Amino acid sequence: MNPNIEYEKFTQEIYQELVNADVLKTTMVQHNVKLKGRSGQEHQIDVYWEYEIAGTKQKVAIECKNYNKTVGIAKVRDFYGVLHDLNNVAGIMVTKVGYQKGAKEYASEYGISLKELRNPNPGEAIIGEVELNFHIAVRRCVFLVNENYSETEKFSISKYKQFLDWMSLNNESSWASATHVPLELVDRKIINSKGITITTLEKIEKDVTPIQETYSARYVKGDLFFRIRVQNYLDDDFQKIETSQEYSEIYSVGNQDYYIFHNNKQNQAVWVRGTYECIISGNLSIDEIKLMIDSIEKG
Repeated sequence: MNPNIEYEKFTQEIYQELVNADVLKTTMVQHNVKLKGRSGQEHQIDVYWEYEIAGTKQKVAIECKNYNKTVGIAKVRDFYGVLHDLNNVAGIMVTKVGYQKGAKEYASEYGISLKELRNPNPGEAIIGEVELNFHIAVRRCVFLVNENYSETEKFSISKYKQFLDWMSLNNESSWASATHVPLELVDRKIINSKGITITTLEKIEKDVTPIQETYSARYVKGDLFFRIRVQNYLDDDFQKIETSQEYSEIYSVGNQDYYIFHNNKQNQAVWVRGTYECIISGNLSIDEIKLMIDSIEKG
């Protein structure tokens, strides 16, 4: 088999393993696909991947470069031209050796993900198991509608509940017997009897459930393991909680402070960027955690 085609098939098999592991709800992973762009031209795609997140179909074109040297900016630029002509398709480029500086900068600017798929170099860890977890909170505000207003010419609560049931994807529950219903509001302010604003729905949502999204990955090889977790909060108050804990060291790289803790025979590093709290934890040494932090800052 042609070594370039063999590399493309190997890449397809890797992404197929994501399907088999049920990491993502995938509809297809295909090799050597032709897609027609907005210009009317057909483009050959080495590996084409479709999957779903929260009911939304995602399309990914994967460009494979079986090179024995680093990929230059010209190849990334050509791939961007293909992606630009296609309709809402994300791009991943895969190669064996790596990418030149200009290629990395160009890909970063235009949202192309660059990957290396190769045998590990001496000294690199081989991961025995990867566990990925995603949690995205879907928030819905529901309201109790005043009985004197619920069945009027302006609004019929019974007909609205029928509409909600008709639109619902969950056949196991019904809005017909619900006491509260979701409503789209023109103004999300909450006022008192005198018409004075006392708070907003946004503030209440932050106070009740500040964590909006959680992403985590767990890496295991034999007795060694570590976990990476990223949580997105709705406000910045959580920073005070994390930094108030007792920590053994503050490791600073550039303008970023990393708080290093030791707890239950594990070391962990915690840092905050904007509304994101990031944590690395596991049976790693402090030096190993610092090496991981250094690699993050290098991009």
